[in-house]
Amino acid sequence: MLSFVALVSRPDFAVTAVDCRDDHRAWSEEQSREDVRVVLVREGGFRRRVRGVCADLDHAVGYLGLPGEEEHFAHPAGGDACTSISLTPLLWRALAGDSPRLEGSALYVDGRLDLAHRRLLAAIRTADADYAAAEGLAGLLAEIVHRVVATTTPGSVGAGDQKLVAAARDVIGEGNHPAAGGLIPLAALLGVSPYRLSRAFSRELGVSLTRYRNRVRVTRALDRLEAGEPSISVLAADLGFADQAHLCRTMREHLGHTPTALRRLLA
Repeated sequence: MLSFVALVSRPDFAVTAVDCRDDHRAWSEEQSREDVRVVLVREGGFRRRVRGVCADLDHAVGYLGLPGEEEHFAHPAGGDACTSISLTPLLWRALAGDSPRLEGSALYVDGRLDLAHRRLLAAIRTADADYAAAEGLAGLLAEIVHRVVATTTPGSVGAGDQKLVAAARDVIGEGNHPAAGGLIPLAALLGVSPYRLSRAFSRELGVSLTRYRNRVRVTRALDRLEAGEPSISVLAADLGFADQAHLCRTMREHLGHTPTALRRLLA
């Protein structure tokens, strides 16, 4: 039996935990798909066949699937679990270039890629899908693009980082700009790849884009608390946090205090 648990879903990408607990030795019949897929195995293993070529997949080998491929799968090991990452073709081109030429679809999962996979899953657990998870995804995909794309890819050059970071800070500073809601729409507005934008912040400011954006939100939260904001849940919703607990964790991380304690300190 196959089970699918959506870990995060956004218009540009989705991350799903897939578990197979049956013995399917025969090849499946699959329809072609229109998304770009990265699949990394967490435990067990299975087989994939595309255009007559078979690959055995396990914790050390994942795969990259492209739109239009007719895939067939077999699960002779009797059970496996993997992380499936689905991207729109538009987001894939932003990361890999307009006409990427691939070395192949199999992905050797070394320690760096394994760590990037685990960091993505950890970022998803923070409840900040639009920045923390998106930055984790950008880092993971950058590792993959570096391995499988033979043509020139966008986002690796540092020239112009200062202007790029300044432009991103202006958008985030507006507070209500629609593109400020996530890494991917912000990068699209500025005409760069999500990885390029994420790397630019680390180079220029020494902190991630997620941490910078949260620092801006913490300042706004302090202003509201100092002005007498009575509701922590309303404050969390207004500032774009997933929930009140997410706001509390973020403020404790940045300031060492919860919103309730800060309200007393600022009274």
